[in-house]
Amino acid sequence: MSAVLQSLTTSKMFMSVKEVAEYLHLNEKKIYALVNEQKIPATKVTGKWMFPRELIDRWMLNSTHGGLMTDRLVIVGSDDPLLYRIVMQFTKDVGNHALITYSPSGTRLGLDLLQSARADICGIHWGPKTESQMRHPALLSQFSHHRHWVLIHAFRREQGLMVHPDLLKFKDNPRELFNPQYRWAMRQQGAGAQRFLMEMLSQYELNTNNLTSNIEALSEREAAAAIAMKQADVAPGARAAAHEFGLEFISFGWESFDLTLPREIWFRRLFQEMISRLRSQPTQIMAEQLQGYDLSNSGELVWGDD
Repeated sequence: MSAVLQSLTTSKMFMSVKEVAEYLHLNEKKIYALVNEQKIPATKVTGKWMFPRELIDRWMLNSTHGGLMTDRLVIVGSDDPLLYRIVMQFTKDVGNHALITYSPSGTRLGLDLLQSARADICGIHWGPKTESQMRHPALLSQFSHHRHWVLIHAFRREQGLMVHPDLLKFKDNPRELFNPQYRWAMRQQGAGAQRFLMEMLSQYELNTNNLTSNIEALSEREAAAAIAMKQADVAPGARAAAHEFGLEFISFGWESFDLTLPREIWFRRLFQEMISRLRSQPTQIMAEQLQGYDLSNSGELVWGDD
């Protein structure tokens, strides 16, 4: 055993496979299975798996109490102005008693992070409202952990094109926006907004190669900011993001914005509190100010209760 590994073991801060198996009253084969499934906190040191005792204890409490005692919510996935405001107010209210963070990453990367247990919740939008009940479960089924996930409806929001005010004149003829003279802020691959754009272009028998663009915006608000800063003229996005930055908006309909999370997170106290905030009157007022939201079915389970 190396000096580093021996030091970690003797300090009792970390346990070996054998020690954690004895600690949890499981056999070593089961421990390796949990490691391979990324279900137990572990780290590799000089080729050996080691288990931080403190995180093992927290993992056990979380498993035993359905997440009721866990003091964190890490939210990733699609960007949204309303969700951002809810999380920021929630963070302010809980202070240093819990960690609540929102890191927009785009739909697909968010699901990758959820799959690898690096996040607790992923916001997704993947097509028009009329198809979301089929598309969202179909998207989740591409991930091996989807059988452990549930899908909670957050809200409906209006999706379309955020445009510089001078371009609203093309509201009834969006094809004009594909003229090479107009600069587009693109979203990254795997973002729901980019998926929307590609589908919209296909209706006009075009693709992203037909557009003039030298900007890749990594969030909804970054795309809106690019237009506001006169670095771009048009970008896919939600009405709320356009309104936030004083832009005009050309609507292409409504979509469902849903939250994907493991079942155990569903019962977590912090998540239930977030859903209560989503359904609250202050949030309704905020949604009306931002424009382009429908919160009528917020918090409802839409998939995963098998």
